Amino acid sequence: MQHDSRAPIPPLPDSVTKPDYDLFVIGGGSGGVRAARMSAGFGASVAIAEERQLGGTCVNVGCIPKKLLVYASHFRAEFEDARAYGWNAGEATFDWDRLLENKNSEIGRLNGVYEKLLLNAGVEILRGRARLVDPHTVEIGGRTVRAGHILVATGGWPTIPEFPGREHVISSNEAFFLEHLPRRVIVVGGGYIAVEFAGIFRGLGAETTLVYRGPLFLRGFDAEAREFLAGELRREGIDLLFNTSVSRVDRGGGGLTVRFEDGTARECDLVLCATGRHPNTAGIGLEAAGVKLNDRGAVIVNEDLRSSVPNIHALGDVTDRMNLTPVATAEGTALARTLFGGQPTRVDYEGIPTCVFSQPPFGSVGLTGEQARDKHGEIAVYKSSFTPLRHTLTRKGEKTFMKLVVRRSDDRVVGAHMVGADAGEIIQGVAIAIKAGATKAQFDQTIGIHPTSAEEFVTMRTPS
Repeated sequence: MQHDSRAPIPPLPDSVTKPDYDLFVIGGGSGGVRAARMSAGFGASVAIAEERQLGGTCVNVGCIPKKLLVYASHFRAEFEDARAYGWNAGEATFDWDRLLENKNSEIGRLNGVYEKLLLNAGVEILRGRARLVDPHTVEIGGRTVRAGHILVATGGWPTIPEFPGREHVISSNEAFFLEHLPRRVIVVGGGYIAVEFAGIFRGLGAETTLVYRGPLFLRGFDAEAREFLAGELRREGIDLLFNTSVSRVDRGGGGLTVRFEDGTARECDLVLCATGRHPNTAGIGLEAAGVKLNDRGAVIVNEDLRSSVPNIHALGDVTDRMNLTPVATAEGTALARTLFGGQPTRVDYEGIPTCVFSQPPFGSVGLTGEQARDKHGEIAVYKSSFTPLRHTLTRKGEKTFMKLVVRRSDDRVVGAHMVGADAGEIIQGVAIAIKAGATKAQFDQTIGIHPTSAEEFVTMRTPS
């Protein structure tokens, strides 16, 4: 995030000299809440409208409950590994109802935290679906209010493809509230959500198949790391069907039959379609207010998060750019500083780390090998695949993969990728070094912490 004096604040028109609010936020997710409470902290009068639960996708049907389910699905392997270390824990059983009850309790607590943060900052919370009437007017629950600035932070919504029997499948939204843990699951998709839920269901004991229409999942990530992860998921017992598309889903005989375009079919108890998300912009009056959308329905914004209408702004997944919760919160901070803090600020989107919480997890920051070659030409690639110390006793065959991408012209590390335990935790630290412009020589000069997997990032010496 950087301050930028070139980001002008649009003047308030004469027709809105006395608005009801300086800022009206549509959407109570992470980005909208951050913008609302920071703007209020700068002295602005702010209201936020939310028709569901505060916290948005991340808190309710995304990052937080997903990570809790990931934790839950790890324990089966933990119990198995414990035997190699002398522990005899007896037969382990799993209670799906208890997991969901505890998960729901934690999400409810977080909803309350978000509400308290807003109220303590002086933000008025309006419950209901808000709709733009014109560039400065919002209607909610039969009430019409005027605002100097309006922020659209309505996030995204799962996309289910059109095929016969689509009414028999669920999206990730419903996956967090299943009445029973299915015995056989087919997950359709190749992005974060599909790969993560495949690991969750398999870890909890379900027979799991992942179906993706492309040649390899997680498009846009480093190719070698993706190939490595595919091998690890197969080793964990997940059946991967690439270059495969669903043609229809039929219900009968106590289960579901998924038919594929190549003429084959599989039986299962649950089909989860994690086939992408689309911007949640339908029916909220954006077109009537003159806001331009792209062909996917996303709000088009400039570097200052301003739409085609100067006083209407948008951030987070509704802009369909870098759809990550920390990015949305950074954008909320930047917008509040720009509009009301006297600190024109823009988000720096370079070098943003991310992690797919697959099993094992896949952490990444910076350029992939393919991107680096296209952008910089001459690069050096350092990579390592090894058995982590933990599994020298378990004999499970689980391996860890690490890769550094280095620009030859100045020895700068421009990318780091890892598949293995704690990848997200490790890549977060590596991301700081890459953001600071560290060279490979500086990585080499850093003494590792032994014995850890993380030390491999500072001990790789020979390029491939």
